[in-house]
Amino acid sequence: QLQLVESGGGLVQAGGSLRLSCAASRFTVDNYAVGWFRQVPGKQREGISYISSRGDDTNYAESMKGRATISRGDPKNTVYLQMNNLKPEDTGVYYCAAQRWGSGSLFVTDFTSWGQGTQVTVSS
Repeated sequence: QLQLVESGGGLVQAGGSLRLSCAASRFTVDNYAVGWFRQVPGKQREGISYISSRGDDTNYAESMKGRATISRGDPKNTVYLQMNNLKPEDTGVYYCAAQRWGSGSLFVTDFTSWGQGTQVTVSS
């Protein structure tokens, strides 16, 4: 089973940047669509961004358009989410998830493998 580990979260001031990493073990993620999701206490997990398994399609939630970039790393067992101009409302636990041979989506139910999450806190 694909295992995912997120890293790169932390505390940052509003306007700052973070790069989150999603590293896969046991398998590479180049045959998987990978998505990033955010969850805050009391709310449902929401889709932030995804990249298709072929890497030819990406998409972002409206709240992140123009501020985030998702990309695949080299070696191809890592996917990154670069976030700029962070806002306090971006605070939450960020999860990455994988969908084998998928085109990707912003829906939680489309993904089968999940990491444990990394905390992002943006102070005002």
